[in-house]
Amino acid sequence: MVSTLHLPQSRLLFFLLGLVLTFVLIRISVRLIRAKVRWWPGNIKPGGTHIHHVVFGTVFMLLGGVLGLAAPDDEHGLRVSAAALLGIGAALVLDEFALILHLRDVYWSKDGRLSVDAVFLAIGLTGLLLLGARPLGYDELYDEGVGLRLVVIMINLAFAIVALLKGKVWTGLLGLLVPVLPEIGALRLARPGSPWARWRYTEGSRKLRRAYRREAKIRQPLIRAKIRFQEFISGRHDDD
Repeated sequence: MVSTLHLPQSRLLFFLLGLVLTFVLIRISVRLIRAKVRWWPGNIKPGGTHIHHVVFGTVFMLLGGVLGLAAPDDEHGLRVSAAALLGIGAALVLDEFALILHLRDVYWSKDGRLSVDAVFLAIGLTGLLLLGARPLGYDELYDEGVGLRLVVIMINLAFAIVALLKGKVWTGLLGLLVPVLPEIGALRLARPGSPWARWRYTEGSRKLRRAYRREAKIRQPLIRAKIRFQEFISGRHDDD
């Protein structure tokens, strides 16, 4: 498999495989632990200290990163192995991303859904890169000279930042690889409660009312569908 792909693609493929398979396996594990299945070993608690899997993920990421840097260019096997280790570590770290953010155990709470979002976003971005997407898009302009390329990159990046400020995280981040997405996100109404809405929409304004209506009519049903799909894979979180 490695020989039929360019080395960067091979590394991305093994990183993605490590990320996806580890995420699925760790979610099976935590669901069995939550269900108190007797034959499953459960949490690791040496001396009574619960060692979260983000700790092991950090170690795997360090090993994968150092191995990838140290491996000679002609050692393809070592380099794809390092990529797989990096993917394994990334899955374990991102699966507890919400714990790192909140500095407390919110794994099965509503806030813990952020970890699943982080994993899905990482899978989406890696998948796009594996399919040949270029950072900030517009592949056809990459051979048209540095000046034009830089202008296009800066414009696309500016739209992506605006989309993020409007609360459209997926659109903004995926837009770094998919052209036009940032522009769509930047030109549409901001989400209520986003930095852009707080800065630009006055209380009771027509734009803010439209934003709330759109949130209730369009976005909330989509979010509920996304949550149902994610929890089918990752397990049901507690409603706060």
